[in-house]
Amino acid sequence: MDQTVFFDALRQGLWVAVITSTPILAVALVTGLVIGLFQALTSVQEMTLTFVPKLGAIVVVFWLSMGFMSQTLVAFFQIHLIPLIAGG
Repeated sequence: MDQTVFFDALRQGLWVAVITSTPILAVALVTGLVIGLFQALTSVQEMTLTFVPKLGAIVVVFWLSMGFMSQTLVAFFQIHLIPLIAGG
């Protein structure tokens, strides 16, 4: 395998990882900011107050975006990696 092909496949794989992780990371960021603002405004410093809602939001977004993530990963494997493995 040529180095150019290897690095191109690696670049595309990293891009797929970024695309599939963006919804979960964005929701975790927004939820953390909202809860942090709430804690700063009310002076409530409870650790479970940050963890449980953030975990719930992540689970909901993961459940909603599972189809998109699966389609993106399967398309990447079918279009890019399987032809490279087969030697095409």
